[in-house]
Amino acid sequence: MNTEFHNRMVDVIRDLLEDAGSLSDADVLKRVEEAVLGQKESNYMTSSEKKAAVDRLFHTFRGLDLLQPLLEDDSISEIMINGYKDIFIEREGRMERYPLSFENQEKLEDIIQIMVAKVNRIVNESSPVVDARLADGSRVHVVLPPLALNGPTVTIRKFPDQPLTLEQLVTTGSLTEEARQLLVKLVKAKYNIFIGGGTGSGKTTFLNALSGYIPVDERVITIEDSAELQLHGIANLVSLETRNSNTEGKGKVTISDLIRASLRMRPNRIIVGEVRGSEALDMLQAMNTGHDGSLSTGHANSVTDMISRLETMVLSAAPLPIPVIRSQICSAVDIMVHLSRLRDRSRRVTEISEVAGMNNGEVMLNPLYRFEENLDEQGGRMDNTLQVNGRLVSSGNRLLRTQKWLNAGLKEDAM
Repeated sequence: MNTEFHNRMVDVIRDLLEDAGSLSDADVLKRVEEAVLGQKESNYMTSSEKKAAVDRLFHTFRGLDLLQPLLEDDSISEIMINGYKDIFIEREGRMERYPLSFENQEKLEDIIQIMVAKVNRIVNESSPVVDARLADGSRVHVVLPPLALNGPTVTIRKFPDQPLTLEQLVTTGSLTEEARQLLVKLVKAKYNIFIGGGTGSGKTTFLNALSGYIPVDERVITIEDSAELQLHGIANLVSLETRNSNTEGKGKVTISDLIRASLRMRPNRIIVGEVRGSEALDMLQAMNTGHDGSLSTGHANSVTDMISRLETMVLSAAPLPIPVIRSQICSAVDIMVHLSRLRDRSRRVTEISEVAGMNNGEVMLNPLYRFEENLDEQGGRMDNTLQVNGRLVSSGNRLLRTQKWLNAGLKEDAM
């Protein structure tokens, strides 16, 4: 369906839907079908073209316009809108341009307001950046002009209906079975685990997968900017979400606020979806006050870089001496997991390390597993393609922090 025909049909159908508020979706769909079939252009359309025209026009009035079929397509993992004319999608790890576009900027702005209003978020010229979520759990990030020079910019990260398990990550090659077994035992033994990685490396997916091994009789509190985690099988679950300030600049609730509030809710474990700033100090203090088995994620290029970033985030909350911050990190975090998105677009666990303590003022790491790529004798790739051939390899090191392991009744020779 070309843009000219679509725009003309929008005007036609709008006149037919003056009483749209009292109509069911089935009634709206029927009127849209009648309007399309009543146009002479429909005589030259195939059945599939007619259906596509009807679907898009229906979604214009009762859905999210041209975004609706993209949201319903399970092969698409990310939708990127750079102004109303330019839409890109990521399908099975590959970026491609979407051939359709919104009629105008006003239509895109209307869709944005529909999305954020459903989760009681506000985005406008005075508050031009917002995080939100859709009914299916997809994460939405919006930046409006004047910050976005090309017009309203929207990034939608989709998540599968059924979250991936660690077993499935082993099947896809993201993890080895040996490392999976260790991580499962670490979660059950209530080790505090921090997951780092770059954008799109799969941190939330991995956090979800690890959370699946939390004992069902524990009380778990999740804290997120916009709710994404899908924890199944935990009956005593409390999900908390931050809130932006209202139009008067009041009522803002931050991750730090929610972490402090969660400590009064008698949690067994606290899961912080992602730490980006000063809330890192509250998270570390929560881990240090008896809430073992807590999990969180953060952006970094390596495990070592994640340690440095945590230091910087804590410093933004309080001007503490660096040795004190490092001591807090060592006391709070037991295991660091790093995820990477490799050149073949695969997402892999590339390092699992234990935070072993401090030595001469530096945080010491005990590497347990590291990703090793298979290279030929000249140090090049085994083939000439972008395919990454490698796996997570054990370092042979044993766990040094054994108390939680032994308290959980696990065998010492299995560390």
